[in-house]
Amino acid sequence: MSKITDYFKQRDAKSIILGLVVGALVVAIPVWVTGRSHDHSHDTEAERKQVYTCSMHPQVKQDHEGKCPICGMDLIPMAKSHATDMHDDPNSVMMSEEAVALANIETEVVGQSAARKEVRLFGKIRPDERLQQTQAAYVSGRIERLMINAVGDRVTRGQTLAVIYSPELYSATQELVAALRFPEGPQRKALVEAAIEKLRLLNITSTQINEVIRNKKASPYVSLKANTSGTVVAKNIAQGDYVAQGQPLLKIADLSRVWAVFQAYEGDLPFVRVGSTVNFTLEAMPGKTFSGKVSFIDPLLDAKSRTAGVRVVMNNPGGMFKPEMIITGNATASLRHADGTLVVPKSAVLWTGKRSVVYVKDESAEMPTFELREVTLGESLPEGYVIADGLAEGEEIVTNGAFAVDATAQLGGKKSMMSH
Repeated sequence: MSKITDYFKQRDAKSIILGLVVGALVVAIPVWVTGRSHDHSHDTEAERKQVYTCSMHPQVKQDHEGKCPICGMDLIPMAKSHATDMHDDPNSVMMSEEAVALANIETEVVGQSAARKEVRLFGKIRPDERLQQTQAAYVSGRIERLMINAVGDRVTRGQTLAVIYSPELYSATQELVAALRFPEGPQRKALVEAAIEKLRLLNITSTQINEVIRNKKASPYVSLKANTSGTVVAKNIAQGDYVAQGQPLLKIADLSRVWAVFQAYEGDLPFVRVGSTVNFTLEAMPGKTFSGKVSFIDPLLDAKSRTAGVRVVMNNPGGMFKPEMIITGNATASLRHADGTLVVPKSAVLWTGKRSVVYVKDESAEMPTFELREVTLGESLPEGYVIADGLAEGEEIVTNGAFAVDATAQLGGKKSMMSH
């Protein structure tokens, strides 16, 4: 009897334990299912927040994988840091310390410095135009004799250059002879003075006029006298030529002083000014350097070569400088407004052709953050640019790795150098 009672007691205990297990499962399963469902909803929400973009066209963004509608490339997931700050400042891009190190990004504080540049100049030796004179024919006629044989002949002031046979002169001297033969009186004096004045207008010298008055004989020949001393640099006549009144016959230049005329490109003109020292050499005298001061800069730019003439006046003892000699020079100068000029390295500037931008570091941000800044460039230097507007002294800019920062901005959908 006791065995039967023990059996039923054991069976009741098992039933109770089984009931407890089943009850526990009934309670646990809904909780587990709900938990899985809740976790799944979080995953779905996270996936929904994932943004995909094109590495070539970062303006393309969508919330699912696919192809770029522009180039057909596979879309790539946008970095979480970019997705989370998509609605932040569009001009700023945030990078991790690791990304900055991998991209080898370097920064530099903008400071004021003197903008200096060595300008290379090329040009020629030319005669001093202020010491040049053109010898013209004052009367029309034929070149009976020519005393100047070739360009390069030396002449002195008052020297006879040519003898001209002139019917016009013959007529004018006949008028003087006729006036001299007129009876004495006020009328004769007026006629003589008028005839003499006519000869003077034909540039007949007083000596030649006095000779006509003394001999009372008209002559069709007149001597062309040099009006300056120097070297003949141009000859436009030959013996036997018929010339008109006022026609240029010879050009005479005093080569005791010459011009060294250099051509400076428009980008170099801000660095060259009157008073700048130019050191130059000549191909004819290698190894010898000459120096002079800029005395004049052409006010007009040549439309074809985009250059302006820079003149240096040089004394020419012994005639060592000859016109048309090739010269090469250089001038080291600073900008007119060099004091307080902002200069940045060329590597810091991203130039698109229409605009120029730099990246300025945000010192207040906890993580490396760089702001896109459009700047106005001034003069170009060998290693940098003058900043006319857009930066202030003391700001820190990216000087190395600016392209990497800009690429990060493009992938993040931020404004970049490619933005319009």
